[in-house]
Amino acid sequence: MKHQAYQPILITDAARSQDDQLTSRQRRYVVMMGVRVACVIVGAVLVGVGAPLLWLWLPLVALGMVLIPWLAVLLANDRPPKEQHRLANRFSSRSATEAAPPPMSLAAEERPHKIIDAEP
Repeated sequence: MKHQAYQPILITDAARSQDDQLTSRQRRYVVMMGVRVACVIVGAVLVGVGAPLLWLWLPLVALGMVLIPWLAVLLANDRPPKEQHRLANRFSSRSATEAAPPPMSLAAEERPHKIIDAEP
């Protein structure tokens, strides 16, 4: 029986946990909605003061008030793609038969042993 080489599993290849992903999406959402609130306040201040070039600033602020919530919801609901669904993996140059075997553990008798020379 032919044995395959032992390949350790690296934890750096592990995906982020669900809790970490959720936390980062929540933070991004809160920051984006904070920017939206800032746009509302800036728009109110510009109208109250009667700022010069009001015709330019108000559409920009209104665009921010409309687009930012939409983008915030889209990004908050977005998850990173799963490894098997990535487009790059679908068109990989290696065929399925050439794919690397999954890492496996070795039985005690298969593990490499240190050879000690017993010379006096």
